[in-house]
This record gives sequence, C-alpha cells and structure tokens, in this order.
Amino acid sequence: MSIAEIKQNAEQKMAKSIESFKGDLQKIRTGRAHPGILDQVHVDYYGSMVPISQVANVTLLDARTISVQPWEKNLAPKIEKAIRESDLGLNPASQGELIRVPMPALTEERRRDLTKVVRNAGEDCRIAVRNLRRDANEHAKKLLKDKLITEDDERRSLDEIQKLTNAVIAEIDKLISGKEAEIMAV
Repeated sequence: MSIAEIKQNAEQKMAKSIESFKGDLQKIRTGRAHPGILDQVHVDYYGSMVPISQVANVTLLDARTISVQPWEKNLAPKIEKAIRESDLGLNPASQGELIRVPMPALTEERRRDLTKVVRNAGEDCRIAVRNLRRDANEHAKKLLKDKLITEDDERRSLDEIQKLTNAVIAEIDKLISGKEAEIMAV
C-alpha cells in the first residue's frame, strides 16, 4: 500500500463518516417539518416491518405539517399507530385516506436538549475521524519501518493526513453550528 492509497483510503472513510453524521442530523427534529423525519418509522406491511416511505407518499403540506398518503386504504390506521408510537413525539390525525402529522413547537428546554444531542453526535463523528487518522498514520509508520518509504515521505504523509483531518473536523463543526442554529431558531 502506497502513501497515496493510504491518504485516499482515509479520505474516503472520513467522507463516509461525514455522510453518516449528516444522516444522523436529519433525524434530529427541529421546529420545521421535513419528510425525512418519518424515515426511521416502520409500519407492519403484511408481516414485515417497512419504512413508511415504502408504503405511502410522504410530503409537506406546509412548514409545520407532513402529509402521509397511504397507497393502500387499509394501511392508514397502521401508519397512524406507528407514527404515534414512535419516539418522535408526534400526534397524527386522519382525514379520510390522508394522514396529517402536525409538528408541535419545541419548548426552550427541549431545544437545549436537542443541541446537546447534536453536540454528542458531532463528538462521536470527530472521534471516528481521529481514529481514521490514527489508522492512516500507523500505516505510514509501518511503511517507514518496512523501509518502503523515506523518513521525509513519512513526515510529509503525516502532515497531509493531519491537514485532511483538520479540514474534515472543521466541516463537522460547521454542520454542528448550523444544526444548533436551526434548532434554536423559533
């Protein structure tokens, strides 16, 4: 494995960590509605648990209301029950075949709790990135030990990996502050 391969491998894994973190951030509820909030809610569909998005159209009616239009009429009560029993704190209301899911306004205390959740998720992502940096550095040091690269090459690769790590952590910090601002906006 060459230095370029080590760096590329670390870069790809760090990018995957950021994508995973972005997915985690989308699941954290803010005052505004977005269809992705129901992605983690599963409904019983003929004996198997499937995401709501696979059995219904999930769209926005307005900034604070999600509409769920089941593809089969008999699924409406099951979908409503699954949303109500999820840990999202939502209270859906049926209107014929359409299920309206209003997003309740967040209290100040709940907003603070959510910012703590965001910070913890961000710290977990930072730890993952630092672990990837450590692994990449160990690979570079192993190449030096096996005399496949020079000390200068090793030092240069460690610097490049550190710069990459700093850039990724800066992006994580930016995502955290953006999500905190979104949560705290009334």
